[in-house]
Amino acid sequence: MLDETKTPKRGDTRERLLAIAEEAVLAKGFAGTSIDELIAAAGITKSGFFYHFKDKAELAKALLLRYLDHDRQVLDDLFNRADELNEDPLHGFLVGLKLFAEMMANMTEVHPGCLAASFVYQDQLFNREVRDLNAEGILRWRRRFRERLDLIAKSYPPREGVDLDALADMAATLIEGALILSRALRDPKIPSQQIMLYRDFVRCVFTR
Repeated sequence: MLDETKTPKRGDTRERLLAIAEEAVLAKGFAGTSIDELIAAAGITKSGFFYHFKDKAELAKALLLRYLDHDRQVLDDLFNRADELNEDPLHGFLVGLKLFAEMMANMTEVHPGCLAASFVYQDQLFNREVRDLNAEGILRWRRRFRERLDLIAKSYPPREGVDLDALADMAATLIEGALILSRALRDPKIPSQQIMLYRDFVRCVFTR
């Protein structure tokens, strides 16, 4: 969901293939991405591709694992930095969201989109393992944000009637929606603006 993927060094053929494939899938979907175009872009032979991935299904799994791991690393880095800056659970979370918004605001181009969302839209193309892996990635976002919200609630009781699971899910739904709007309107500022609005809403939920 998050920041731009760095282009790997030419020596790492597998990683280079994954980066090329991710860019292609985000641009035109998994079904519209062929093995032939990937090997042409990577400058390798077809046997070179099959050395790394036995088929397109294995490529899909590797793509998703790579994407979800990158997602986790970005969020870990942002919120670990926030924790170092502020020990208070609410203010630390707000700092983390501000860092998140700043990261998105620093993107000079429209975000290419979310690979996990792309896989959801085309889930009939994938086996159960890939679909379950994608669902687990979404649940990971819920657990991450719910854990944060539970810590905050111990010191700052939320407003009555607020469902913390729904508030945790709001982070993922907001980001996905913001990426769609940003791409449709060609406006890279939208994700950062939406994160800041979520930040304001969270503050209102836990303060009087």
